[in-house]
Amino acid sequence: MLINREEALELLEKNLGNINLIRHCLASEAVLRALAEDRGEDPDLWGMTGLLHDIDYELTSDDPETHGMVAAEMLADYLPFESIHAIQSHNAENTGIERSSDFDYLLAAGESITGLVVAVALVYPDKKLASVKPKSILKRMNMSAFARSVPRETIRECSKAGYDLDVFAALALTAMKAIAEDIGL
Repeated sequence: MLINREEALELLEKNLGNINLIRHCLASEAVLRALAEDRGEDPDLWGMTGLLHDIDYELTSDDPETHGMVAAEMLADYLPFESIHAIQSHNAENTGIERSSDFDYLLAAGESITGLVVAVALVYPDKKLASVKPKSILKRMNMSAFARSVPRETIRECSKAGYDLDVFAALALTAMKAIAEDIGL
């Protein structure tokens, strides 16, 4: 890898002004790192990819077809091809870059589930991840009116990489709980 975490955080903060978007990137990093560890993959590479996947979000917010593509250009000198492809394909619905590897599927599913986990935490009186249980996430997966913008089908793509949804949700929740303070929950 050609970029370290400190440099990546600086690059992220230079390109993103919204604190909640930065927190989403941190949560995605934690989830991808946990998935890599679970699978025997490189946690630094997977975590870095999760951290930087939305680096272009504010630049491309008015042109969703370019979200992921601009990030790929920005990160071409910092990350290997497999990371670049995963970043491009996490927005496959708009970029047309299809997900094909487990890494692609898990970046898309992992970054998507972070939004659902946060939404679940925010319905609890204390608004803390510590109160959330995996079964609460699974219950709300089936409630289409809850956190409408969270793409359930993308989360379910975890199965294409060999994960049952209950295992995937529990792993994501555990990863996010480990950085709860960093993401304000």
